[in-house]
Amino acid sequence: MSAAATGATTGPETAPLLLGELHASLADPLLDAMTFLNEVTERYPDALSFAPGRPHEGFFEPESVHEYLDTYLAHLADRGLSRSAVRSALFQYGPTKGIIADLVARTLANDEGLDVAPESLVLTVGAQEGMLLVLRALCATPEDVLLVSSPCYVGVTGAARLLDLATVPVPEGPGGGPDPQAVHEAARAVRASGRRPRALYVVPDFANPSGTSMPVEARAGLLAAAAEEGLLVIEDNPYGFFARGPGARPTLKALDRRRQVVYLGSFAKTCFPGARLGYVVADQEVVTPAGRTSLLADELAKLKSMTTVNTPALSQAVIGGLLLRHDCRLRAANAPASAYYAANLAALLRELERQFPAAERARLGLSWTEPEGGFFVVLDVPFTADQAAMERCARDHGVLWTPMAAFYPAGGGERRLRLSISALSEQQIEAGVARLADFVRESAG
Repeated sequence: MSAAATGATTGPETAPLLLGELHASLADPLLDAMTFLNEVTERYPDALSFAPGRPHEGFFEPESVHEYLDTYLAHLADRGLSRSAVRSALFQYGPTKGIIADLVARTLANDEGLDVAPESLVLTVGAQEGMLLVLRALCATPEDVLLVSSPCYVGVTGAARLLDLATVPVPEGPGGGPDPQAVHEAARAVRASGRRPRALYVVPDFANPSGTSMPVEARAGLLAAAAEEGLLVIEDNPYGFFARGPGARPTLKALDRRRQVVYLGSFAKTCFPGARLGYVVADQEVVTPAGRTSLLADELAKLKSMTTVNTPALSQAVIGGLLLRHDCRLRAANAPASAYYAANLAALLRELERQFPAAERARLGLSWTEPEGGFFVVLDVPFTADQAAMERCARDHGVLWTPMAAFYPAGGGERRLRLSISALSEQQIEAGVARLADFVRESAG
């Protein structure tokens, strides 16, 4: 049989691609760190894992997907859409900005006190796409710089790396969140170097990875500092619904009187991550050279049309149905999940206290954060908490955690590790902390 018949090629093979000739982000240790964590998890499947920041699966039921979808389809019919129009809405390419902006806007009004027009929303493929779109739109030249809270969520620093966008870290203040004075200093240093500080990225509520939340006074101070420095603020709020009752604080966007905050939201933690649905509130006015005006959301939609084209209608329909089933009130719908995570967090802090009494903590030089809620606690440990240490812990003690160094854009965090409580039960947390305690004592020598 001839080579042509078998589909085989007879010419010389293409030379191997050189990593040095591909985009520099592919050689970034940050990308390797996330891959390594996944690989270690696969190698030690029986290890108790404090690593992932994913929701507890016990709140998910496969049957709910059909119920939510049916609810949304009934909603379309109630609005007077014909069967043909409903078919088109679900099966065809849809509007780039999305099809459930009205329901998301209602939910933001109910849960966050945010009065936003549906036209200012863009539904995205997860909050990660929203980050990419916002960074790409705002940062026009190599001189534009993104300020980021430090430690910082790796998703935004990774997105900036893909876009060849420089980042400058702003340390968290003692109360949580970027220190306003440090914002001033960072912005002025950037300008002194001949570049333009364009925006500041921050997670004000139960931040990943630090777990800290900003007091209301600090939020106002941060907005004032950003305004003085001419910075837009990119607020990422995947964890805000964990605040319950009088402890709930207004978002930066709710305090925004200058339209200086671009708001990133996600349904990953509040609904389910598999839907891959996020959104951006971008109500800033954009003026063209000809004097015409539009919303920043409209400009983001142009970029989206050249990337993902539109966000899957099926995912939007399912989340839309979920919102409708709960009267567009996710805080109330998530009350059981919030209580579960609060109990898990209390269990983790209790077990750390039990395993490491004050005298032993002082001897070891060990300490940890005590967040008000959310998923994450950070430990300061008396050894280098790197990938090699994490793998030893998984192999020899059957427990996983996340090294913190990758969350520090300018270096640091080498003796810190992050623990997440979201994917474990209280019993697993108790067992996991006992195993971790053995590893800490062993590593401390």
